[in-house]
Amino acid sequence: MADGMADAATELIADARRRLTGVARERLGVRSEGRRLLGFGRATRILPVGDAWHLGVLLIADEEVFATGELLRARAEAIRGYTAEAQRARSERAAAAFRGGFAEGEPVHLDWSPIDLDVVDAGGASGPLARADDGVVTVAFAAGARMPLAAYLDDRIALLP
Repeated sequence: MADGMADAATELIADARRRLTGVARERLGVRSEGRRLLGFGRATRILPVGDAWHLGVLLIADEEVFATGELLRARAEAIRGYTAEAQRARSERAAAAFRGGFAEGEPVHLDWSPIDLDVVDAGGASGPLARADDGVVTVAFAAGARMPLAAYLDDRIALLP
């Protein structure tokens, strides 16, 4: 891309999709709370609902773009000792993904949120994307640091196998 000045977020993402053709995607999941069956509760599951290319703080799907949330790897439930409650909760989410149909070790994206590219193109902000005063679409990628979306996509795509 040129300098990114005239590029709309929609155009930049469309170009990224073309460049990502053939690159592996990662699956998105949503929590499904266990229902009671015959008085017994079923364990929570994380079910697959789609897939997207993972580019840092962005998840780019065929028709939509999302801000990343939590990333974990599915794994079978096992008895483990933990020193922190947060570790235990994360392990339980990984087991819920495995119960929901994700393969052992497969990356799972949870709590992602949609980004409205039309709002960004109109001069607003959505998720980590915003249009700066000079018209350049930028992305917040680390502790509030921002860079032009065109350069960010170039960097992230160059890192992919």
